Amino acid sequence: MKTRNEPEAKVQDIKEKTKGRAWAAWLIIVIGSGALVLLMAFSITKGSAGIPLQTVWDALFHFDGSSTHHLIVIDLRLPRVIASALVGAAFAVSGAIMQGTTRNPMADSGLLGINAGAGFALAICFAFFPGLGYMNMILFSFLGAALGAGLVNGIASMGRGGAAPMRLVLAGAAVSALLAALSQGIALYFHVAQNIMFWTTGGVAGSNWEQIKIMSPWIIAALLGAFALSRSISLLSLGEDVAKGLGLNTAVINTLCSFIVLILAGAAVSVIGAVGFVGLMIPHLARYLVGVDYRWILPSSAVLGALLMVGADLGARMLNPPFETPIGVLTALVGVPFFLYLSRKQRRAL
Repeated sequence: MKTRNEPEAKVQDIKEKTKGRAWAAWLIIVIGSGALVLLMAFSITKGSAGIPLQTVWDALFHFDGSSTHHLIVIDLRLPRVIASALVGAAFAVSGAIMQGTTRNPMADSGLLGINAGAGFALAICFAFFPGLGYMNMILFSFLGAALGAGLVNGIASMGRGGAAPMRLVLAGAAVSALLAALSQGIALYFHVAQNIMFWTTGGVAGSNWEQIKIMSPWIIAALLGAFALSRSISLLSLGEDVAKGLGLNTAVINTLCSFIVLILAGAAVSVIGAVGFVGLMIPHLARYLVGVDYRWILPSSAVLGALLMVGADLGARMLNPPFETPIGVLTALVGVPFFLYLSRKQRRAL
């Protein structure tokens, strides 16, 4: 039986569990951000054409339009690494929000149909609106992400006991498979398979400044909104009853968090494609390092997610040069074993 002081006791428990972890969070944020800048600089030097770091520096601060290397740095590789960092942060923070608000340790935009929904919407864009601008493609991605999330939650909630964690994952797998099959069918019938295949396997090779100019305000605004809601997400992670007992308007917070997740996942998929497992792995790593307070988990996840995606993009170029390995393959190599480990821990929820 609950007591009047139980919500306060649980909040105090969060404080005890995160006591002494703030230094770890600051280390991740500060040192991780520095490491991210260095990794991005190193990534720019690697590719089919090796470019010295000094040339990269000259291209950034003393640009020469007649230099081929300078053009490669500014027009191709710099937008690529910036897109990788933004997308990694978006996927990681969206996964952390989903795990916190649903109390589902297996929540991830890729596993719960959001990525597949956004990809399905993009397939429709390529088939029926081939001349659509990138801004409109992002909006279609948001709608597709909402469609995927709605289908998964609706199917998972139909059974007795509501949307249990493993039921959500199973529904997500079914909906993702259905939407992926529909996307492939559209690709074959309307002869847009090459365009859709890029989004299916995942990659940032085609990233450009126009995409970043349109995408970055959405992602940055959504990240700032997530950080502003971090305390409320911490309370929701204790359960809705506890959050309500502490005076939190759970309906409003859940709606805002869902909106932020759709923005982050939709914008990320519109650039890199349906890359999975980033939002599953990174929040668990951040939680292990900094504790259970989402005021630290979210910024730490953003930095770690950016590091992972920039590193994955670098690996995609270096594994089999001059050809590129799809980023989705690299994240799956680590993500699938991690997913199986979590599935084993959650098997009793079936």
